[in-house]
Amino acid sequence: MVAVRKEAIGIHRALVVEDNEHVAYMLRFMLERAGYDVVLAPNGRDAQAAIENLEPVDVVLLDLMLPYISGYQLISEIRDHRDWQYVPIVVLSGKVLEEDIVRALDLGANDYVTKPFRPEELLARLRRVVNENERLIQAH
Repeated sequence: MVAVRKEAIGIHRALVVEDNEHVAYMLRFMLERAGYDVVLAPNGRDAQAAIENLEPVDVVLLDLMLPYISGYQLISEIRDHRDWQYVPIVVLSGKVLEEDIVRALDLGANDYVTKPFRPEELLARLRRVVNENERLIQAH
């Protein structure tokens, strides 16, 4: 995993936690085209390492079904982490049951998108949570 810094105004950083290589590649391509610097974590352990070792990103795009550590556990860890606790989390998951969606939102996810997803809708949801978070930060 490579650390990427926010060097230019208007560039956002995203941590994408996705174990499916093809989906991860598509998300990276899509987000980079939309102006994001992307850090990929293919499993829960790598996501934990990113949270512990990198500066907070602007948004986390998180699958729930991951090797080693579940996305649910990562939501809790992000919300409990002093530096990352306010980073918006958008869940992107194949879990479509209401109980799964409610659990992720109750743990602290800001939004939930089910797979298969519509790319422009996902980008709009990411823009929304990033912009809301920036407004909150500026207000304080």
